[in-house]
Amino acid sequence: MRSLQGEDGGGTRRPEREETVEIRSGSVKSGTVCSEEGYSETQSEKFRSGSRGFRGQGGDWWRAILLLAGMLLVLGNLVFSGPNSRESAREAEQTKEGLYLSDCLRIAGSSSMERYVSALAEGFMDNYPEVEVTIQFTGSSAGIAAVIGGTADIGLSSRDLTEEERAQGAVENPAGLDGIAVCANSANGVEGLTGKQLAEIYTGGIYHWRELGGNDVPVVVIGREAGSGTRDAFEKFLKADGSCVYTNELDSTGAVLARILSTPGAVGYASLEAADRVRNRAWEKEQSELTILSLDGAEPSLENITDGTYPLNRPLFMVTKGETALLSPLVQQWFAYIYGEEGRAVRERLGIAGQ
Repeated sequence: MRSLQGEDGGGTRRPEREETVEIRSGSVKSGTVCSEEGYSETQSEKFRSGSRGFRGQGGDWWRAILLLAGMLLVLGNLVFSGPNSRESAREAEQTKEGLYLSDCLRIAGSSSMERYVSALAEGFMDNYPEVEVTIQFTGSSAGIAAVIGGTADIGLSSRDLTEEERAQGAVENPAGLDGIAVCANSANGVEGLTGKQLAEIYTGGIYHWRELGGNDVPVVVIGREAGSGTRDAFEKFLKADGSCVYTNELDSTGAVLARILSTPGAVGYASLEAADRVRNRAWEKEQSELTILSLDGAEPSLENITDGTYPLNRPLFMVTKGETALLSPLVQQWFAYIYGEEGRAVRERLGIAGQ
């Protein structure tokens, strides 16, 4: 597995509107073919006269033959040398990095990685304007399945691969280390929790914030849907795989944070980068509905995540089908970019630790 530390290398552009060009076949009337007996005497004479006329204008006749021969030569090249000709044209489009003007990199997966990967994609397309990067934030499991099935080149995952996924050819490529923030509606009146208290909340042992020294507000437990990499890492940290009791299970990081903001008593978890962004936006509006809780006395910061003081984090992966060295030049160039200086700068700016 490749490390992000010390390795030198090297929100996403919206795909342009696709246009479908419809080619309509014109109607061509075929001329009537007549038998020789069908000609009148006058027609036969005209035919013979026309023949003598062509012989009398030799230059025009030979020009017509040469034009026809040229057309047949072009047609023959298309029929018999088509694949080679198309390959030659494609080679002419190739850049020095082995990329093609028509190349498209397809990425799908974890919504927790949305801002991170979108920023990477923007920078990559600035460097390689001939390439288009498309991204679908469908969740970790769906992204991995898309790579295995061949409908995506790279899958975004915030969880480890399963043995079954590895057996189907999926390979983890490290892309960073992200903290998971425990977030609460500010009306709850609590600033921090212990790991034990958090586990009791999520397994149904604590029902009211006043039990934790907070306000007189019932606990509303928010989480991600089954198959989410964030949920998988969170439940493993609690040692509560499959035993958490949720009030709401939502299908994206944004949906979780929006529900916490709008629901007194709510508690949930999300990528630290996304939680920080939402909290800062609320502060700018002089609102304070979102509190990012400390955990076991440690604040979720880049420094605390990197040195392990803050215990709740998970690795981020970019999954490929097979080792990157065996994949297309476009995929290899993508990884050279994210492991290089520009990729490191994006991680530092967004508070994502190297792995």
